[in-house]
Amino acid sequence: MKPSMNFWSGKRVLLTGHTGFKGGWLALWLQKLGADITGISLPPATSPNLFLLASLEKTIKGHFIDIRDRNRLSEQIKRVNPQIVFHLAAQPLVRAGYHEPVKTFETNILGTVNVLDALRKCDSLEACVIITTDKVYRNLEWPYPYREVDELGGYDPYSASKAATEIIVESYRKSFFTEMTAGLATARAGNVIGGGDWAEDRLIPDAIKAWQKGQTLTIRRPGAIRPWQHVLEPLYGYLVLAENMVGDRSLSGSYNFGPAPSQTASVKEVITLASTFYGRGETAFNTRKTGPHEANNLALETAKARSVLGVTPKWSLEKAIKETISWYRQLENGQDAGKLCLSQLAEFESSL
Repeated sequence: MKPSMNFWSGKRVLLTGHTGFKGGWLALWLQKLGADITGISLPPATSPNLFLLASLEKTIKGHFIDIRDRNRLSEQIKRVNPQIVFHLAAQPLVRAGYHEPVKTFETNILGTVNVLDALRKCDSLEACVIITTDKVYRNLEWPYPYREVDELGGYDPYSASKAATEIIVESYRKSFFTEMTAGLATARAGNVIGGGDWAEDRLIPDAIKAWQKGQTLTIRRPGAIRPWQHVLEPLYGYLVLAENMVGDRSLSGSYNFGPAPSQTASVKEVITLASTFYGRGETAFNTRKTGPHEANNLALETAKARSVLGVTPKWSLEKAIKETISWYRQLENGQDAGKLCLSQLAEFESSL
């Protein structure tokens, strides 16, 4: 299924986290589809950032509001009276969660509660997709991919905050959204890569920053296995999920979005491909584990998204890494960030 311009054109869409990496890409796609977008977020967390490089501050009705500020958030949502909501605003990093656990829990748990509580009073709402993570599962380090029905958990503060978010969304769905016509779902995406990400402690951004400076990239867990995917893959899933829930609220629930379990790869495999496409840059691999606990093995079962929504991966891991590195190299050579995104989006859409 391909996102329909007939559906999205003129839709009032609230996008939280629009100044972030995934939020920026989603905003560009929604603009292309003709949606009327309002963004709620903190200012961009990095410099450079996709939000400013793609000139999204000029094209989106954006508001810098901390989602922990319940009153300001509620007032703005009431003004927007959205039809579709994508909630991406969060503290999104595992290692940052160790450094700031209270802020992580406040933002990811209470922030989501504030969003949901404002939305349950919104009579125009048709569908809401809450973005969590593949790390919501109680990771048993087993070789099997996790399904939506598997046990939730979370060793570290970030993972625990997102698992708690899943439980809260389910509570709101049963307690309040059954009385509404709106669908309410959570989306659990695998590890996302793509141009425009400069966050700390993320594999490709760390590599780009090191290699551009002529420095050696140090990899702390080369054997860790993750479900890597290009950023456009889960965003495609989010759009299709929201569109399908309008008119069929029974599709509410939780969905995994990621590559086929057979396409998961280790950090070493990913960075080796990335360095090949980049064409220069040294990498050093640690032989012993350092830093706080992180899961070693993680894969997602995506049969539900495939069978219920018709959403399947379009780009291979090699293609995803190639397009990601190409984006950064072209930006380095003076190309426009927004045009680079739209060019890759057009190529991705051609595969739908």
